Amino acid sequence: MSLPLISPEVTTPEVNTKRWMVTLFNDDVTPIYSVIRILIQATKCSQEEAAIETWEAHNFGKAPVHFASEEECRMVAKVISSIGVKTEVSPEWAD
Repeated sequence: MSLPLISPEVTTPEVNTKRWMVTLFNDDVTPIYSVIRILIQATKCSQEEAAIETWEAHNFGKAPVHFASEEECRMVAKVISSIGVKTEVSPEWAD
């Protein structure tokens, strides 16, 4: 005896899939080692990645350091800003 095949109904709720980013800005006060350490803590990146992002901010004035949901980016920016470094949370791409 064979059973009828029933396909499940799949619904996809409206989800905001837009990615956000945290931008780190250079300053002339905060030591580079402090910025590297806070990036590792805030974004869970490697020391190498944190050093590259810090170098980029130092030499170009700013650097994107994290991409995620708006909520996660705001939390990451808050941690980074806790050492006095300026950050900005914005959509990854302007509409």
